[in-house]
Amino acid sequence: MALEETLRLSPATLYRRVDLELLGFETTDDLETITEVVGQPRAMQAMKFGVAMARQGYNVFALGPAGLAKRRVVQQFFESYAAQQPTPPDWCYVHDFDHPHRPKALELPPGMGQGFRKDMEDLVRELRITLPAAYEGAEYQARRQAFEQELETRQTAVLNEFQERAQKESLALIRTPDGLAIAPVKDGEVLSPEQLEALSAKEQDHIREQLEKLEGELQKILRQAPAWQHELREKLTALNHEISSLTVEGLIAALQEKYAAHPGVVEYLDAVQKDVVENAEDFLTPTDGAAVAAQQLVAQMAGPPVLQRYQVNVLVDNANTQGAGAQGAQGALGAQGALGAQGALGALGAQGAPVIFADNPTYENLVGRVEQRAQMGALFTDFTLINAGALHKANGGYLILDAQALLLQTYGWEGLKRALRAQEIRIESLAQVLSSASTVSLEPAPIPLKVKVALLGERSLYYLLLETDPDFAELFKVAADFDEEMDRDAGSEQLYARLLAMLIRKEQLQPFSREAVARVIEHSARMVGDAEKLSARMQNVTDLLRESDYWARQAQQAVVTAQHVQQAIDAQVYRADRVRERAQEAIRRETLFIETAGQVVGQINGLAVFQVGDFAFGKPGRITARVMRGEGQVVDIEREVDLGGPLHSKGMLILAGFLKGRYAVDAPLSLSASLVFEQSYGDVDGDSASSAELYALLSAIAGVGIKQSLAVTGSVDQRGQIQPIGGVNEKIEGFFDVCAARNLTGEQGVLIPAANVQHLMLRRDVVEAVEAGRFHIYAVKTVDEGIELLTGMPAGERDEEEAYPEGSFNALVVQRLQALAEKQRAQSKSQGEESET
Repeated sequence: MALEETLRLSPATLYRRVDLELLGFETTDDLETITEVVGQPRAMQAMKFGVAMARQGYNVFALGPAGLAKRRVVQQFFESYAAQQPTPPDWCYVHDFDHPHRPKALELPPGMGQGFRKDMEDLVRELRITLPAAYEGAEYQARRQAFEQELETRQTAVLNEFQERAQKESLALIRTPDGLAIAPVKDGEVLSPEQLEALSAKEQDHIREQLEKLEGELQKILRQAPAWQHELREKLTALNHEISSLTVEGLIAALQEKYAAHPGVVEYLDAVQKDVVENAEDFLTPTDGAAVAAQQLVAQMAGPPVLQRYQVNVLVDNANTQGAGAQGAQGALGAQGALGAQGALGALGAQGAPVIFADNPTYENLVGRVEQRAQMGALFTDFTLINAGALHKANGGYLILDAQALLLQTYGWEGLKRALRAQEIRIESLAQVLSSASTVSLEPAPIPLKVKVALLGERSLYYLLLETDPDFAELFKVAADFDEEMDRDAGSEQLYARLLAMLIRKEQLQPFSREAVARVIEHSARMVGDAEKLSARMQNVTDLLRESDYWARQAQQAVVTAQHVQQAIDAQVYRADRVRERAQEAIRRETLFIETAGQVVGQINGLAVFQVGDFAFGKPGRITARVMRGEGQVVDIEREVDLGGPLHSKGMLILAGFLKGRYAVDAPLSLSASLVFEQSYGDVDGDSASSAELYALLSAIAGVGIKQSLAVTGSVDQRGQIQPIGGVNEKIEGFFDVCAARNLTGEQGVLIPAANVQHLMLRRDVVEAVEAGRFHIYAVKTVDEGIELLTGMPAGERDEEEAYPEGSFNALVVQRLQALAEKQRAQSKSQGEESET
C-alpha cells in the first residue's frame, strides 16, 4: 500500500491549467496585436539569413507539416523586407525589325512601361494623321506631278519623234487594245487589209520593209519604258523618304529626348524611324472601296495588322508594386498567419519589391508563354502575345511556391532550376524545350533574373530532394525548419494569448474572455500531447477559434467564453469519433472481451492508440501469455502470422533479453512461452505494450494473477526500466471510458511510465474521477514497481547471495523456472539413458 500511495499521481499532475492572473486582461480586446512570429526562432533565423544573403543559390525551403501556416509566415516575412527595397524595373517586349522572330526586351524604370506604350500608341496615331497629310500636301503633290510630268514629257517627245519618222514613210503610230502598233496610211487614213492587198507587189514590199524597220525601233523605245518607270519610282521613293523623314524626325526626336537616359529605347526608336520611313505607305488609308477591301483581305491573310509591330508589350508593370503579394497585402494576411498584421504592413510605402505566390506553378505559368491567334483557319503569333510568368512578376523580389505542386507539374521543377542556374528567364514552349517540334516560332530575348525563391513542403519532401536531386542543394541552400510545437511557460502563454487576439481580430470574431483564451491554450497543449508545449499548428487553432465564435453567436453571446470553447471541442470530437464509439460499444456489449475486475493469471489489459484521420483515440486490449516447458523460446503469435511490425518484434526481443538477463544468467531458460493480443485482427506495431506483455509473461510463469482493474502502457528495456510512449492521454481515457461505462469502483486505474507524467493533459471527467478517488493513475519507473501494483505482492530484490526473499513475486518466478529446468534436465537424462540402452 505504501508503494501504491507513492506511485499514485495527484489530480494536479494530470492537467496543467493556465494561471488566469498571469494573463492580465478581461477580453482579447484589451490585448495589443503581436508583431513577431511566435515559437519559430530557428525558422525565422534561417529566413533572415536567406533573405540577407545575396549570393546565388541561397534560396529557402520552408519545411514542416501542413497546418503551420508556413506560407503566411514566409509571405509576410518577405513582405516586411520587400517594403524596404527599391521597386524593380518594368520589362517590355518590342518588335525587332532586323529579326522579326526575336522580339527585343527593354528595361525601364518602374511605372514607365505603360507610359512608353502610350507614347508609342500616340506616335502611331499621330503618324496616321501627319503622314497622309504630308503626302496630300501641295509641295509633295507638286513635286510628284513634276516627276510624273517629266516622264510623260520624255515619253511623248520620243513617241512624237518616232511618229514624224513614220509619217515620212507613209506609216502611222496607233494605239490598240493590245498596245502601240504601226500601220500604213494613205491620205491620213489607215489602210485596210483589202486596200493593202490592192497595192502593187513593189509597194507592198516597200511598206513591209519599212514596217519591220520601224517596229524594231519601236521595240527599242518600248524597252526603255520600264527603265523610265523605275527611274520615276526611285525618284518618288526618295521623295517619299524625304517627306516621311521630315514628318517622322520631329516626333521621334521628341521621344528620344524624353527617353534619352535609356539607350535601349533610343536605339529602338531609331529602328522605328527607319522602318516608318521605309514603309510609310502602311500609314496611308486607301479611299477607293476596292482598294480598302483588298487591303483588309491581305491583312487577314498576312496575320496581325501591320501597324501592330510598333506596339509595346508591357510584360511586367511595377507601377503599383508596393512590396505586397499577388493577392494584395490584406489578402495575403490570411487567418492562419502567425505574424502580426501591423508588423507586416507597417513599413509598406509607395515603393517596394514584389512578393508573388504562384498557386499553379506549371512550366508556362513560371517562365511565361507565347499565345497564338486564329485567323482564316491558321494560327498566328507575334510579340504582343507574349505573357509573363511568375518569375517575371517576382523578378527583383520574392517568389513563393508549393514544392509538391511544383513537382507534380510537367517540367515545372526543371524549368525553375534552369532559370535559377542561368539567372535569366527564357520563354520557350515545352515543345521547344523538349525538342519535339521543328516549327518556327518566336524566340523572345531572355530577361535577367534576380529573385529569392521560397519553396514550401513537408520534411520528407525536402530530404528526398536533398538525397536524389544534386541541383537542389546547389539552388536551395537555406532550410527554414518550422516546428510543430513551442515551449510552454508563463511568458509564452502571454505571447500565445496575444497571438490568439490577433487571429480573432483578423477573422473578425467576437472577443474571447480570459477564461476562453486559457481554455484554448490548454487545448493547444493537449493537441501536441504535452503539458509543457503548445501547438504551432495555427490552422487547427484558428478552426477552434472560429467554431467557438459560432457557438457563442448561436447562444447570442457578445463574448466567447470557456463554455463555448469546450462546446466547440466536444463538437469536433463528436464529428470524428464514430470508430471510437463503435469500439467502446463492442466492449460494452461484450463482443470484445475486456475485464475490469478480479485477477487472472497470464492476462493483462494493454493499451493502444488508433489514428483515424486527424482524430486519435485509445482502446484497451487483452494480452495473454501461456508458459510451458521448452528451450527458452518466447513466441510472438502476432509476428508468426505476419501481423506484428518491426518495432513490436523488437519489443519482444527486448522482453526476452530481460528474462534471460534477470532469471537465466547462469543457466538457460527451460521454458517455451507464447504471447498474443487477443481479438486483434489487424497489424500491430510499436513497443509501447512490451511492459504489459512482460507482466503477463511473468504472471504466467509465477502463477500469480494480475488485477484486471488496471491497464498498462509503456515500453521496457533489457534492464527492466519503463520507458515513455506516445498517446498517453488517449490511452488513459480509452480505459477510463470502459470503466466508467461499467461504473467506477475506486479500484480501476492505469499504469504509465513516470517519464510520461509531463505529457498529461487529461479530460476533465478523468481528472474529476481521480479527485474523487474513483480512478487512479500510477507512474512507474521499473518492472518491479509495476509488478507490485498489478499483483499486490512485493517484487523482491536479490540479497547478497543473489536470492530473492521468500514469498516475493520474483522468488516465485525463479522457483517456477527452476522447476521447469529440473524437468527439462530429467527428461534429457531419461532420453540419454534410453538411447544408450
